[in-house]
Amino acid sequence: MNSQLIVPVVEHSQPKPRLFGYARVSTDDQDLSLQIDALTKQGIPTKAIFMDKVSGAKTDRPGLNECLETLQPGDILVVWRLDRLGRSMRHLITLVEDLRNKGIGFRSVSEGAIDTTCASGELIFNIFSALAQFERRLIQERTKAGLAAARARGRMGGRPKTSPNDAKVRLAKTLLADKSLEVDDICETLKISRSTLYRYANL
Repeated sequence: MNSQLIVPVVEHSQPKPRLFGYARVSTDDQDLSLQIDALTKQGIPTKAIFMDKVSGAKTDRPGLNECLETLQPGDILVVWRLDRLGRSMRHLITLVEDLRNKGIGFRSVSEGAIDTTCASGELIFNIFSALAQFERRLIQERTKAGLAAARARGRMGGRPKTSPNDAKVRLAKTLLADKSLEVDDICETLKISRSTLYRYANL
């Protein structure tokens, strides 16, 4: 009697991706509870939620910087709403594209269709990206058209020329001639940069 050896099949399940959250409010007196509750309902532990209390227009956001440094390929970043992450549409798309290039997923709770870990969500985000690129090109075209129209009327774009007789220019030269004064003190007094001060000096 022949006996048949049965080898058990061992299924290797894929490890679940690590979820991280990012929450932001614009001022110290605003509350992050709503966003944190929404993120924890997505299965994100509170210790994995990075937070900022700073205006979205600010480029320096310590919580976001730490979050981006922590994320690794295979992780997923979740936000309550898109405007919590990006300063603008362009900034948002740049951030998410950087994440995708590093193998990191992105989801938005409020905008459920935005999920780069699935095909349909990635398609929606690609549409967003195309619209932002279209907007950039429109702005560039309008700027070029405006400059061309200005040249046709005899005016050139850019900063208007400063006259050597301008009161601020004369004062800058006088203060700079006083060797007892520090350049930084002169700039602070006139509220101008070093490069502007030296430009005034050469007029």
